[in-house]
Amino acid sequence: MDAHTTKRLTLISDAWHPQVNGVVRSIENTNRELEKMGVAVTMITPDLFRSMPMPTYPEIRLALAAYGQVARKITESAPDYVHIATEGPLGFKARRYCLKHGIRFTTSYHTRFPEYVAARLPISKDMLYGIVRRFHNSGNGCMVATDSLAHELEERGIHNLMRWSRGIDNALFHPRAKSEAPFGGLKRPIFLTVARVAVEKNLPALLELDLPGSIVVVGDGPARKALEEKFPNVHFTGVLQGEALAEAYAEADVFVFTSKTDTFGNTIIEALSSGVPVAAYPVTGPSDILEGHEGAGALDEDLKTACMKALAGSPEKARELALTYTWEAAAGQFYDNMRTAHDG
Repeated sequence: MDAHTTKRLTLISDAWHPQVNGVVRSIENTNRELEKMGVAVTMITPDLFRSMPMPTYPEIRLALAAYGQVARKITESAPDYVHIATEGPLGFKARRYCLKHGIRFTTSYHTRFPEYVAARLPISKDMLYGIVRRFHNSGNGCMVATDSLAHELEERGIHNLMRWSRGIDNALFHPRAKSEAPFGGLKRPIFLTVARVAVEKNLPALLELDLPGSIVVVGDGPARKALEEKFPNVHFTGVLQGEALAEAYAEADVFVFTSKTDTFGNTIIEALSSGVPVAAYPVTGPSDILEGHEGAGALDEDLKTACMKALAGSPEKARELALTYTWEAAAGQFYDNMRTAHDG
């Protein structure tokens, strides 16, 4: 990679703190590595404007920014590159600004926005995919985490797709000695998941299973109260971060990834890095990470079958697979994608 010590990136995202999710973590970690590479990053996020809670999901704040406010922020940042991370209110205003001023820009596809909205509101997925297609095709490159997601989006008519993988903090998430009675005295084996406790994460697929030992859910969200009442034998920890989160992963015997709609699954890599085999459905994300890596995890349309196979998996193979993912490499991909799109 050539020297680029004076390059400025303006990154617009509707997903930002206080949200705790894969989008926010991916951007944070990529920004950290880009800064090391000499790229100055300016973030334009909802916390810079008045905002309102998203209907049906109050943890997410929607920016009430006028177009002129967003335009002024982008102009003031004097970017060499613009990346629009999300198809939200800020994302659409930033897109409008770039198109109006003839500025080349990249986007990224983090969340299955059509499925996410259709699960909450009576709007057809086809109509929503039309919006998504128009949004991403107007840019000069749309970054996706996996080959299977790229193939899916191509079939939906989205073009100029670029790979941007993910990394992991292998120093924070690492195998640790397991306690005999973890999480305040639960029985092993521990089947753990880390996720937003929301409808699109498909958590009942795990919580309804008849498994040996205990089920632990790390995370919070709008569905938590109802699920706690419905599944009183499941242990809910709430949100954990940093060292506490890493310790929770390492206590698990199996990590269970229940979602069928995620585009990657950062939590899968965090679990693998902690030496915990993963059970998941054979869908985009889990399949891209786990297929061909016997022992690191198990994929099955029957989630209980996947859980029991993963229980017999190899912590060493899980960790070995995780070590192939680094944020340094992912940020390098991101930068190269921006440069390719800009030079076009």
